[in-house]
Amino acid sequence: MPNQSMNSKPRAAIIGGGFTGCALALDLQMRGCAVDVYERGDIASGTSGRTHGLLHSGGRYCVEDVEAGRECIQENRILRRIAKQCIEFNGGLFIALTDSDVAYGDRFALGAADCGIEVEELTSVQALKLEPNLNPTLLKAFTVPDGSFDPLRLALAFAATARRYGAVFHPYCEITHLVRREDGQVTGLEFLNRHEDRAYPVQADIIINATGAWAGDITAMAQVDVPVRPTPGVMVAYNQRLVQRVINRLCIPDDGDILVPQRRMVLIGTTSFEHGDVNYIPVYEEQIELMHKRAAELVPAVAQARMRGAWMSARPLIAAQGDARSLSRTFECIDHADQGAPGLITITGGKATTCRLMAEKTADLVCEKLGISAKCQTRDLELVSYRQYYQGSRSES
Repeated sequence: MPNQSMNSKPRAAIIGGGFTGCALALDLQMRGCAVDVYERGDIASGTSGRTHGLLHSGGRYCVEDVEAGRECIQENRILRRIAKQCIEFNGGLFIALTDSDVAYGDRFALGAADCGIEVEELTSVQALKLEPNLNPTLLKAFTVPDGSFDPLRLALAFAATARRYGAVFHPYCEITHLVRREDGQVTGLEFLNRHEDRAYPVQADIIINATGAWAGDITAMAQVDVPVRPTPGVMVAYNQRLVQRVINRLCIPDDGDILVPQRRMVLIGTTSFEHGDVNYIPVYEEQIELMHKRAAELVPAVAQARMRGAWMSARPLIAAQGDARSLSRTFECIDHADQGAPGLITITGGKATTCRLMAEKTADLVCEKLGISAKCQTRDLELVSYRQYYQGSRSES
């Protein structure tokens, strides 16, 4: 049974144990809330555990999605300080393979300067000296402060630090119902403990929906909606680490425009399309073949590498007009009081790189609603070891 001991702290229930939910648990717990996190699987078992692990410099967005580009470089610098245990500081390159890529480079350089992203233009000879396996026909390149991170370690580092401050995590607990009063106020939830196959009720002063691509499933329980378009994409991993840096195609965002080294592997991502059921997204063979082709364009040696695995993941993008590829990668914090469901807040959109910022802005809104004046403290707090999440853990459900 959840710990429902009486105290003077406002109780916040977070639904979703991905990057944002774990970062939000830390932020709210440090500001004086009693926080419980409910996750239907284990930590980062949804979209957060299926990312390619890119620590974005913002370079991918600095031309077409400037707000997202600025958010990424800001949080890139913060995560390098507070979560260095999870990050490989390998840097990245944007490479031009065609004349149109070269022409885009001018816009890229201006966009990077506008967003405050440190870049340096390289000749093809200089780029090939850094990364000999690059396509030898490349025409120019730019350095960017990209990095790669271990997705599970990042989520667990936030969760372990949140737990140290008193947050309580309830894995394998699936939300089945939101409790509302006659006036519409959301006052609690019910969850199914999947280990026990037993349901429990929970009261809370505020409930935060941090379920990403599944946000609409939660808000439907309160008869409200969210502007989320789950947008899946395929990623393919290969059994050799063919580059040391993140390799980006110098072009507008496109399918297969990034190659990320992870440990002894390299992986290519991603496509972008729409699919109705985020609980089951098929891995389409034609998309795997497209990724293989695009990866080999960046690094020809991929053509001889063995595929280690392929998987799908759905981005929780904010709905707008246009195709899925054109949707912004920034985020939105939604107060459902405006829709007749006070007590329920949704945070959606964004990137793994911006999870701490997403948590901060959500915590600002939560604290405003609860009358808490405490400010965010997570910008400079170094996270404890991710290993501590499981070391000495107590039963919390």
